[in-house]
Amino acid sequence: MARDTVDSTPIEGIAALAATLEDGCKPADRFRIGTEHEKFGFRQSDLSPIPYDGPQGVEAVLTGMEKLLGWERIEDAGKIIGLADPVGGGAISIEPGGQFELSGAPLDNLHETCRETNAHLAQVRQVADPMGVGFLGTGMAPTWRREDVHAMPKSRYEIMTRYMPKVGSLGLDMMYRTSTIQVNLDFASEADMALKMRVGLALQPIATAIFANSPFTDGKPNGFKSFRAQIWTDTDADRTGDLPFAFEDGFGFEDYVEWAIDVPMYFVKRGDAYHDVTGTTFREFMNGALEGRIPDARPNLGDWNNHLSTLFPDVRLKKYIEMRGADGGPWRRICALPAFWVGLLYDDGILDQAWQLVKDWTREERAALRAGVPRDALQTAFRSGTVLNIAKEALALSSEGLKRRARLSDGDLDERVHLAPIEEGLAAGMCPADVLLQRYNGSWNGDLTHIFKEYAY
Repeated sequence: MARDTVDSTPIEGIAALAATLEDGCKPADRFRIGTEHEKFGFRQSDLSPIPYDGPQGVEAVLTGMEKLLGWERIEDAGKIIGLADPVGGGAISIEPGGQFELSGAPLDNLHETCRETNAHLAQVRQVADPMGVGFLGTGMAPTWRREDVHAMPKSRYEIMTRYMPKVGSLGLDMMYRTSTIQVNLDFASEADMALKMRVGLALQPIATAIFANSPFTDGKPNGFKSFRAQIWTDTDADRTGDLPFAFEDGFGFEDYVEWAIDVPMYFVKRGDAYHDVTGTTFREFMNGALEGRIPDARPNLGDWNNHLSTLFPDVRLKKYIEMRGADGGPWRRICALPAFWVGLLYDDGILDQAWQLVKDWTREERAALRAGVPRDALQTAFRSGTVLNIAKEALALSSEGLKRRARLSDGDLDERVHLAPIEEGLAAGMCPADVLLQRYNGSWNGDLTHIFKEYAY
């Protein structure tokens, strides 16, 4: 997220909060695709993580991108922390360890998404290469220790850094050493939202397996295919997970609100100041718990929107739905992730078939998938087969969904080409981590410096 919001509109109760989510409903012909992807910046000379300041720092890269693009500067306490496109709606931001993120504009189709991705990566290279800075696409920094990574000067991250060790053992690794690809998708109604949430939550471990790409920690294999996904299992149980209540009859916007307001907050922003309110839930905030502790202690819509951005379930609901299960990866996979989910969720018939695929999975089976996939990815056992079998079924549905989109469009809009990296991987029965481990144990001869050469953008 590039910028924390300020909106002083008072909150008038749970129904009003639910209405803010319902405001996202739109007709299918206005559905858009928003893709987010992060990458690790490193010094090309010694492969170390880049700091914030200095000639090879994040600040210099952001300033260079500002001059190149002409986007609006976003600052925190006088420090540049991102850029916002005043025309297209996209943004560039930095994660706690300097991970460089593009939050893409809401676009009509996957071809536009891929063009946006390619343009962004080319722009980053244009700015960063002369500085001796490169960028790596993996789910976790493969060689850096946590203490090697530089903290970014962003107020919300300072609060999170203090809080994370109180609620999990791996939260700081999540903040400073992981990277992801996400896609944000629309819904037409409360019922459409509920179905998409359920399908997304059930299939999120399958997407994690398909895109698993974090098998190294501290310069050696860590025993997992997606250690990034494993990290999320011990980050903060209050705000993460697969949201079992979403599968209950009648699930709707108010149910998500009821869950969200019982999650402890990180901060409240008043003006340019961030107030640490960790340990206080949003419900307690609504009931006056912060009176006398912060200026203007009545919660407003800005507080609510900021709080929503600090919730990290496998699928997150705002005015759109965020698919959060995939590791960062090479550029072709940046386009493949939105293709996979658009094919599954943007055709009603295919969405119904996807629900038929998962609707009889029990809560225990979904939990077992979520627990097993980080280690075994596509080889995770499920019922009488493996996740690979489910992934192939899901891919076939996604491909058909994209085929139907092409039929409905004017001209040649067949987006199935963007599924090619997934098709190749599943045909070989391998996720990206399997390929990395194969190379590590083969031609790389245990030397992970090769990953910075072969996987850099």
